[in-house]
Amino acid sequence: MRIRLLFCPALLWLSCFVYPLFGQVPSELLGQWSNDELPGSGLYNNTYNEIWGLALDGREYAVIGSTLGTHFIDVTEPENAREVAFVTGASSGPNIIHRDYHNYGCYLYAVSDEGNGSLQIIDISGLPDQVEVVYDEDTLFGRSHNIFIDTSAAILYACYARGGEATTTPLKLLDISDPTRPQEIATYRDFGSGPVSHVHDCYVDRGIAFLNLGFDGMAIVDFSDPLNPVNLSTLTDYPFSGYNHSGWATADLHYYYLADESHGHPLKVLDVSDLTEIEVVDTFDAGSPAELSIPHNQVVACDYLYVSYYYDGLQVFDISDPAQPQRIAYYDTSDIEHRKSYEGAWGVYPFLPSGNILVSDMQEGLFILSGPDGNCTTNTEMSLTCGLLSPVRVPDTPQRSVSIFPQPAGDYLSVSVDGYGKSQEKVNVRITDIHGRLLQRWEKEAFNGNFRLSLGNAIPSGMYLLQFRIGHEHFTQKIIIRR
Repeated sequence: MRIRLLFCPALLWLSCFVYPLFGQVPSELLGQWSNDELPGSGLYNNTYNEIWGLALDGREYAVIGSTLGTHFIDVTEPENAREVAFVTGASSGPNIIHRDYHNYGCYLYAVSDEGNGSLQIIDISGLPDQVEVVYDEDTLFGRSHNIFIDTSAAILYACYARGGEATTTPLKLLDISDPTRPQEIATYRDFGSGPVSHVHDCYVDRGIAFLNLGFDGMAIVDFSDPLNPVNLSTLTDYPFSGYNHSGWATADLHYYYLADESHGHPLKVLDVSDLTEIEVVDTFDAGSPAELSIPHNQVVACDYLYVSYYYDGLQVFDISDPAQPQRIAYYDTSDIEHRKSYEGAWGVYPFLPSGNILVSDMQEGLFILSGPDGNCTTNTEMSLTCGLLSPVRVPDTPQRSVSIFPQPAGDYLSVSVDGYGKSQEKVNVRITDIHGRLLQRWEKEAFNGNFRLSLGNAIPSGMYLLQFRIGHEHFTQKIIIRR
């Protein structure tokens, strides 16, 4: 780990961390939603917590957590934001502080960190008329502080999961390739610098996970093969280190923006272009003169970094030069004075096609704010079916589907294929490791859409590639084998 920072003399401290006001403008408030009948938590008096967003059939929705459960707010017309659905949490009431959400296609995954909770999976395809809870169990875990879904691999990362067979584990991975039947892949405790007590949060892109380990720093781990993860690097000693809370990377994985949830600590810019050697290249903050200013969560969308900054509300930074963020917009969601507590802006979601920004405030509820001009999501051809997190090119091919069961697999795989090839065409099937080495192959003279493949005993536990060639068409799916 290398650190490259300019020394900041005491008398010049403010000039190092407080940006000039030129070019900074308040974001416009487009709409707001709250419910005065909801109770606050007993610890921080926060009625609301995490925020998420969905886009479906031309309409946009905010998903906001409260002490009682999960609220679905139609924000297509921000000035007329209205609640269209509600799901009661498996645990609810003043004991609830944290909830978290991520979606995989048409399914929203919901967790809480207090009480006797569960993993809830909610089918959102019926919005705005209804949502349906299709899974509500504590078999895999009852509580989790945060979750993240790597959509490229259909894997859910549960941070600080408690319950299930492993009573407490810093990190648990679930296979959600069958979205309503999650399966545990493995649990993890050591990420290169010794066992840790918990993983607070994570950001994952194509199997590369940035793990926030609280007072144990952070780690970067390659989970491309989740049964054989590779610890790439750790960061335990860095400027203004505190409680390593959360972060988000640029799309090319060259830079990562880190927040320590510690009062008076600035955000950090990490050069991670070499994943095996983390370099801290800059620090920056909200420009607040308050010594107790504190960041919470942040998200990167194209050339902007969006930060929910507790007492300082929403902060938007231009990262067209990713090593030197420049603050360009802000919005104060709270008038609570800075103090050594945790109040104000909790989370931010900037991925709606409209470019509008969703912010949750712990006491005030949902804010719908205008985004920067030229927000890339307004100019991207997107599939809005069930609001996938990332823009997806709309295919110009017929509807296709591949179903693989079980996952993880043991002695066999059952595969059902629809939309590929033609009846009676020859089929070639191969299993390779992630480096492309052939491990097993099959051939069938006639294609009928369904296969049962016996797996050789020589293939050890791990993640592999299942490759099909049907006539002139081919496709590849990731599979997991567990012995």
